[in-house]
Amino acid sequence: MPRPIRASIDLEALRHNYLLARSKAGSAKAFAVIKANAYGHGLQRAIQALGPVADGFALLDIAEAAQLRAAGLTQPIALLEGFFEPADLPEIERLCLIPTIHGDAQLAMLERTRLAGPLDVLLKINTGMNRLGFTADSFPAALARLRALPAVRSITLMSHFARADDEAGIAPQLARFKAIAGGLDLPVSLANSAALLRFPEATAQIVRPGIMLYGGSPMPDIASAEQLGLRAVMTLNSEIIGVQDITPGERVGYGGSFEAATPMRVGVVACGYADGYPRHAPTGTPILVGGRRTRTLGRVSMDMLACDLTHLPEAGVGSPVTLWGDGLAADEVAAAAGTISYELFCALAPRVPVQVRGG
Repeated sequence: MPRPIRASIDLEALRHNYLLARSKAGSAKAFAVIKANAYGHGLQRAIQALGPVADGFALLDIAEAAQLRAAGLTQPIALLEGFFEPADLPEIERLCLIPTIHGDAQLAMLERTRLAGPLDVLLKINTGMNRLGFTADSFPAALARLRALPAVRSITLMSHFARADDEAGIAPQLARFKAIAGGLDLPVSLANSAALLRFPEATAQIVRPGIMLYGGSPMPDIASAEQLGLRAVMTLNSEIIGVQDITPGERVGYGGSFEAATPMRVGVVACGYADGYPRHAPTGTPILVGGRRTRTLGRVSMDMLACDLTHLPEAGVGSPVTLWGDGLAADEVAAAAGTISYELFCALAPRVPVQVRGG
């Protein structure tokens, strides 16, 4: 019998979440962000779910873009970090990809590379996140250089919001973007998941929903995924594989970080950090056993974690466990562990078997 841990990916939920994002976009196109192996959900699964419905896609890797084209997808595909060397450009041209231009080095590569036909490009403006993009001072020259290139057919302006998910919002960055590019008659792409849901003024011509597609709230401190109408796409399940009865003063797990104050029943779950569960998740992180809520105890091990069964007398070896997903929001588990749902999804280990539903 195989180890009982398994992940379930619900393709119908993924489609539902994308269509919800697109409904919020008005007349704008919604490019599904499927970078990082579709946020850990599997690129081919994302292709299966979203290929028939998505307006376009956004990712990082040319090889992943090639998989979309090999699957027969003809929609626009944006490369969010663009290209890294001149040798990338012929493949970008062959696959009809839309690279992001975010620095002088890329401009120089484009200027000295001869291509058979023109490219559509994204020109990134740094409006305050200070990762990639041209500043107010460097943007005019970058735009002029792109416009002078026969290899460039169309230019879409883009930026990325740093605080669309919190109380600061997007106003400072949006104002900076308008000051830099407001007078230009060019299409624009600004909104990520949080901006799409909170700030309709940022919708523009192309939106780029990411985490919301996978059932995570882009602003969990403001609204839960359920409140936003999102469905869990990934559910991580396992089982209880052992039970210990302990007395007051006994400790649980490596380092003995949890000490029992009363008699307790401790369940041992076949899931650990080698499966992608966060090692830093503390005692009290929520978990479902037999559909009922309880908490983790002590330190997460490589292959196991402990949970409290004291108030669940019916639970024992073989009882089903939900680590996150259907019935237990990944955002809540992530918050308890001091991280975000993105990390939980992306950390799912290759050794965890995956079952696909709703294909």
